[in-house]
Amino acid sequence: MNSNSAASRTTRAPVHPAAAAVGRAWPITWRTSLGLIAALTSCTPAGDERQPGTPPVDGTTSSASDRGAGLPCTPSVTALPAIPGGYRLVGKDVAVPEDTVLAVEDSGEADRAARLFAKWGLVVRAGAVVDLQVAPDWESRARIGWGTARTPAATTTVRACPPNDEQSGWMAFVGGTWVAQAACVPLVVRSNGQENRVNLGIGVACDEPRR
Repeated sequence: MNSNSAASRTTRAPVHPAAAAVGRAWPITWRTSLGLIAALTSCTPAGDERQPGTPPVDGTTSSASDRGAGLPCTPSVTALPAIPGGYRLVGKDVAVPEDTVLAVEDSGEADRAARLFAKWGLVVRAGAVVDLQVAPDWESRARIGWGTARTPAATTTVRACPPNDEQSGWMAFVGGTWVAQAACVPLVVRSNGQENRVNLGIGVACDEPRR
């Protein structure tokens, strides 16, 4: 073996353009953001996401002075410039999936009303405070929750951080819906003094009987 042949085998390979582009990926597009929502695991430790000092996942500032209400922002997945494809507006400040059926899996929860879980990302207008509630007749059969320290509940409040640039028009939150059995679940959404309702097919389409 001569020195020339050894040198040829140790020559550094050129960097692939796709790998080099990783460092230039920001700002994240809504397509990438939607992929991040789907990739997140559905199980996180239960806790109170309203505790002071809990920063949003995307690094957005979470302080009482920003919100003016003494409570921090709900931890979010990422900021989005617009509502992602495959989502529909509910009122003016919330977007939910357009999917006819949201897939369910066993949740492992002791609460019988939360036996099955459908993971989906909630999208909220930056700066909005939104109250979500399982419709009154469904409080014994369904639960909801978003944020990294979520707890299944019949009601929840999501506080989206105010926008800090043109890429932060909307915020995405990980979570979803728990149900006792697959069903078309009605949710009540309140924001800015307005109330809207939306039906979500959790494990079954809304025009099909419950299983």
